Amino acid sequence: MREYIALDAHKHYSLAEREEVSTGRASQERIAHCRGAIATYLADAESGTPVAVEALGSWYWIVEEIELAGCRPLLVHPRKAKLMMGMINKTDKLDVRGLNRLQRNGTLPTVWVPPRGLRDLRELTRGRMVLSAMRTRLKNRITSALAKYGLAVTGASDAFGVKGRRQMAEFLEALPEETAWTTRSLLRMLSAVQGEIAAYEQRLAERLETTEAMRLQRTLPGFGPILSAVVVLEMGDVERFADAEHLASYAGTTPRVTSSGGKTRYGPLRPDVNRYLKWAFVEAANVIVCHRHRNRQRHVSRLYDRLKAKKGHAKAVGAVARHLAEATYWVQTRGSAYRDPALPRVKGRAKREHGMSPIEARRVNAAALPNTSMPEVRAKR
Repeated sequence: MREYIALDAHKHYSLAEREEVSTGRASQERIAHCRGAIATYLADAESGTPVAVEALGSWYWIVEEIELAGCRPLLVHPRKAKLMMGMINKTDKLDVRGLNRLQRNGTLPTVWVPPRGLRDLRELTRGRMVLSAMRTRLKNRITSALAKYGLAVTGASDAFGVKGRRQMAEFLEALPEETAWTTRSLLRMLSAVQGEIAAYEQRLAERLETTEAMRLQRTLPGFGPILSAVVVLEMGDVERFADAEHLASYAGTTPRVTSSGGKTRYGPLRPDVNRYLKWAFVEAANVIVCHRHRNRQRHVSRLYDRLKAKKGHAKAVGAVARHLAEATYWVQTRGSAYRDPALPRVKGRAKREHGMSPIEARRVNAAALPNTSMPEVRAKR
């Protein structure tokens, strides 16, 4: 390797620095952003030369340009890099020089670069997540408008289902003119968003192959086809994580810890994480909480009830999410279905008494075997 190369990328341009390994001489150049510009700049670089670039919002095309030039992209964790540089002042020149210094020292804090195909597939699940958030905001706004005038859907399991929509149509007649007009508009938007979500789910079913990793993920409580796809796509290769705690940390399910003078305090969940993966595990934890009355004997239900009594709903949900994240590591690395440590096995006579088919009994046993293959998951809150 002849040189270290680093890019300080911005929206419209990148500042590049090339530092010779032998002499330490460095030269900097500003590159205006357009397709092909970075590949042209790196055309004379030795094949396989590492090029450091911070993980900003538009890093996809920059990484592709680096790969097109035959170089090796190093995606840098921005926050950690700034801390390790330890500079008071901040300029583009100092930033790019600091990236090369970290390369030379062998301390550059890099993150995993997912393959191009995986990056493309992620857009389907991420786009659906955006629409799902829009749907929730619209529902909350409609519910709030009705509540202002003492109106609420009753007798329907889903307030926005067929039966609930009929009641809302009647409520619109009792609302003031402008509120009624606004609510009708929101209901039309909600129908449109729900239609788009259905289109995304159809596209996912057509384009996304159901892998063994997704099938294993669905054995965890709270996971269905969508959440399983999100976890598998966002997690990527599970072997890149050293252990279950590293995956839980990457997924944002571990709290901040402050320990000094013999006192330890656990704060809120960390923000600088994969927020899509965090959403999936928290969403699965909320599904478990909503339906825990059906499975009180399961470990996750007991975990939530125990911690809620001590520390409240939010921390209890966070603990369940962390359990799911750490359990995901063991399920995926061992290639075996999730085994709930709190459930007993179903014996032959019990199968006959409960009228279970052989397939159903095997599924129950797979979920209920003692947790011999997965170490006890700690949930500290």
